[in-house]
Amino acid sequence: MALEKSLILLKPDAVQRRLCGQLITRLEDKGLKLVAMKMLQVTKELAAQHYEEHVEKPFYPLLEEFITSGPVIAIVVEGPEAVSVVRGMMGQTNGRESAPGTIRGDFGLSRQVNLMHGSDSLEAAEREMGIYFKPEDILSYKSSLDEWVCASDEL
Repeated sequence: MALEKSLILLKPDAVQRRLCGQLITRLEDKGLKLVAMKMLQVTKELAAQHYEEHVEKPFYPLLEEFITSGPVIAIVVEGPEAVSVVRGMMGQTNGRESAPGTIRGDFGLSRQVNLMHGSDSLEAAEREMGIYFKPEDILSYKSSLDEWVCASDEL
């Protein structure tokens, strides 16, 4: 099992609803380690770079309008299988279809206004981290809790 990094965006609805602390707490309670974090305003150019595969799709204008509507918090987390762990914690894209206990299942009712973005693959995580962070912004450190979160062969 390998340590992975994943990009998370706490979207404008999470910021406006003041849920960021609760969502970050869930990530940390799971055992994921925060290795980078910043608040920013997504521009139209940044949105197009992040969502490049969707720019020509009919739903993109609404996606761009939403992601640029207010500040976001960009986070890089690290942990065993972090990409799939975060995706599982988020739940289905549509909060109405997400199971209770997931972030979107507990806090969301929308397909698009859905609180959080999480990378969907290791390749996407690498690309997305590069959009929001310089390599030197992503820290590497040993936590005294590491041995209490996973067995040594899982880290």
